Amino acid sequence: MGMMKELLNKKDMERIISRIAHEIIEKNKGTENLCIVGIQRGGVHLAKRLANRIKDIENVDITVGSLDISLYRDDIGIRKEQPVVRKTEIPCDITDKKIVLVDDVLFTGRSIRAAMDALMDFGRPAQIQLAVLIDRGHRELPIRADYVGKNIPTSMSESIEVQLEEEGLEDRVLLQT
Repeated sequence: MGMMKELLNKKDMERIISRIAHEIIEKNKGTENLCIVGIQRGGVHLAKRLANRIKDIENVDITVGSLDISLYRDDIGIRKEQPVVRKTEIPCDITDKKIVLVDDVLFTGRSIRAAMDALMDFGRPAQIQLAVLIDRGHRELPIRADYVGKNIPTSMSESIEVQLEEEGLEDRVLLQT
């Protein structure tokens, strides 16, 4: 366990959520056919925050879903512990919808690939966009986010920890060196 450094606080995170909400509305020319799906766990909380922020701006309810990707991961056979399967809830037909996939940290891109595979089991979206709070680099797959809260280049030995109020913690992002 090394040093912990706070990279973002509650205010920073609120500003980022607000900016990304505006960017989503702008890029999609409104909210029609939009569905936001968070990747378990942190992505789900952030997806709900984005939907609430969009509602504040546009006065429209956006459908929010949650996606558990643990059984779609490509390392499932080589991980030491069995994955904890969490809830997947896609409350709308995603076929022909614009899906904004939300995750807390974008790292190798493998979780996003797994999420896209999982989503495809629910239908054929018109488009999948990606929103992340933190992009830390080190991609192993050709995946990039459409909406990035903050780019934080890290070394492989460092880790990013996103702490959220929904999990009983103070909103903040920490870098562990």
